[in-house]
Amino acid sequence: MTVIQQLNSPFMYMLCGAIVFIVALICVLFLVRAWKEGLALGIEKEKMRRVVVSSAAFTVLPSIGILLGVIALSGSLGVPWPWLRLSVIGALHYETQVAQAAAEAAGLSGLSASEMTLGAFSTICLLMSMCIMWSLILSAVFGKAYSKRLMKGRSAADAEKGSSGGGFGDLAMTAMFVGLISAYIGSYVGGLISGNGRFSFSGNWMPLAVAAAGALAMAVFVWLSEKKKYSWAESFSVAGSMLIAMIAAVALDLIF
Repeated sequence: MTVIQQLNSPFMYMLCGAIVFIVALICVLFLVRAWKEGLALGIEKEKMRRVVVSSAAFTVLPSIGILLGVIALSGSLGVPWPWLRLSVIGALHYETQVAQAAAEAAGLSGLSASEMTLGAFSTICLLMSMCIMWSLILSAVFGKAYSKRLMKGRSAADAEKGSSGGGFGDLAMTAMFVGLISAYIGSYVGGLISGNGRFSFSGNWMPLAVAAAGALAMAVFVWLSEKKKYSWAESFSVAGSMLIAMIAAVALDLIF
């Protein structure tokens, strides 16, 4: 039995599926309690029904990106583990990046099914889990105090506009993503530089071209969302950009 066959074994499906089922059950319980609480507050059933339908509709589009992440990771990590990670606590941008970094740290050239070993898979799973668990721990310990601090710092004008105040969280997330993108783009650019410090277009330029296609697609979605006021564009931006980048990768590979 190969490593991929073991990672797709019935035991892995049962183990990961049990956790996903528990989380799904909790979501259903919260849905039922929220519905009952809405009725207790006197909210009309028709209004709540419209909210449920609207929320479900706008959940489908972003979930396409999650499905693409599961498909992308399943080739080297099997289906159950990516399914569990991206169904419960994982985020698409986090899982793929950490899995790639962990695979390289384990001695693999990347997330390759042909190179995958059980030891490397264990390292990837451990790193993916350890790195993200701190969000739960820090939120449980400091979340309430942090929320109170944000509320205290809100000015009267911000309160009228519904703003959250200083926006440190937005700045921190933006800085983190800029740093991650710079690191990846820098590594790709470095692969095109020869020993004498000059660009060598005989190197692997495909990642840069695909990144450019994805960035251009995201820019179009942002333009549609912010300038043309198409609300669906914001929900579909991540999934749409990924699809366009994947199509660009296939097209460029066939052409060149």
